[in-house]
Amino acid sequence: MKIYRNRTLACTTIGLALLFSACKSGSAIASKKVEKYKPNSESLSKHGSAPEWFADAKLGIYFHWGPYSVPAFGSAWYPRNMYIEGSRDQKFHEEKFGKINEFGYEEFIPMFKAEHFDPEEWAELFQSTGAKFAGPVAQHHDGFAMWDSKINPWNAKDMGPKRDILGELFAALKKRDMKTIATFHHARNGQRNANIPENWKTGYNSHYPYHPDLPTATKDPLLRKLFGNFETIEEFNKYWLDQVNEVVDKYSPDILWYDSWLNLIPEKERMEMAAHHFNNGIKNNKEVMLAHKQEDLPLEYSVLDYEQGGRRDSWPSPWMTDITIGESKWMYVEGHPYKTADLVIRNMIDVWSKNGIVLLNVSPRADGVINQEQRTILKQIGDWMKVHGEAVYGTHPHTIFGYGTASAGDGHHGGQSATVNYTEDDVRFTISKDKKAMYVFFLGKPQKGKKIDMRAIGGHHRNIPASPIKNVKLLGSNAKVQWELTTESFFLTMPDTPMNDLATVFKFELE
Repeated sequence: MKIYRNRTLACTTIGLALLFSACKSGSAIASKKVEKYKPNSESLSKHGSAPEWFADAKLGIYFHWGPYSVPAFGSAWYPRNMYIEGSRDQKFHEEKFGKINEFGYEEFIPMFKAEHFDPEEWAELFQSTGAKFAGPVAQHHDGFAMWDSKINPWNAKDMGPKRDILGELFAALKKRDMKTIATFHHARNGQRNANIPENWKTGYNSHYPYHPDLPTATKDPLLRKLFGNFETIEEFNKYWLDQVNEVVDKYSPDILWYDSWLNLIPEKERMEMAAHHFNNGIKNNKEVMLAHKQEDLPLEYSVLDYEQGGRRDSWPSPWMTDITIGESKWMYVEGHPYKTADLVIRNMIDVWSKNGIVLLNVSPRADGVINQEQRTILKQIGDWMKVHGEAVYGTHPHTIFGYGTASAGDGHHGGQSATVNYTEDDVRFTISKDKKAMYVFFLGKPQKGKKIDMRAIGGHHRNIPASPIKNVKLLGSNAKVQWELTTESFFLTMPDTPMNDLATVFKFELE
């Protein structure tokens, strides 16, 4: 087993180029033999952050889908916002469905029928897009579970669709030898403001707003579980852990992924969760992993995810970004525009060139239809991946990620937005695992016949791989490519053939 261990602390004082070269060689090491993980830092840190299959996979797909998809308005935070007095969502809700005391969030569940959900077809769609792993938002902040749960009575098998959404999809994915991911967002679901009156109007550490007069303050024993309104927060924390463990025991996901606010769950429960997941991996002879946001889990045994963001430069250990195909929304919202396929591909190439992995979100309608607009984008991505996949899967970052004028910042929302403007002057690199090829991506459409001075990798900059270049090819074309490496620069002439509309890729064959 090859895993990645975080070397950040040992490398932070070195310059980035030096950091990458110094850390890369020590980032993939054999895992120590562990028969059983214990819920403590010393034991869990032996697991490492990411298996090699994850670093090689490059692309996964997940989806925001649940009862909140029924109104198809606002955002996936509709369940919260509908209870906020004067909010846009509440005004919409009361005009279309009635007063919140008469039509609460739970009333959407029978309307969430998912009658067109076809797990086999979805798995085929995700695979044809080029994804190597996929899965659902297992539970969003709203408290509704998308699996057959004996812990959470508010689940898709017993209510709404009356189907095991997660289980059926996992089965279809496994038939195709795809890895599985279950994402959890329910740390926010616990009600933490019931005894803090000053937080009743502005409480942000719980998903549902609390006020004694709101339906979310219900004493009904069943409804309380939907709204996370337990007698004590300790009781909720156990409920949180029991649900995650149930999914691990029943479905054995390869990846457990957590949204922000996991820090609201005490460290004890988080360590118990991690140990249980890792031990289940041992039991099933699987290389499993965790992904998280912010500083909610240690990097020694978890991969850091940047929401709609990323890094300015390459990083020695694999990292992740979750981006949505919608211009900004994560769930299906009526009339909301989508990003274009060229922007999505170029964003992803930027991530891959910096040692990142992409988790792409799609947005099904409440009836289980993934609409044609999204399917068209996914097909364009898939068609591009079929031609250029060798430049993506299993590749490593180059000494430099590339160069250009497109601006991308560090952290969340730091570069994978709908406003990034990539041009032909933005170039990215990857290296094949066997170091016999370097791939050069143009994130715009180069002009035929143009001679490009690639000084960033040629001449005295010495960023061309150590092995001499023996040939240059244009992926997807038989056109002859003219190139020249001098003491001053590297020159590449665009062949007289159509360039790819999404991203043009050249393969430098190395000796």
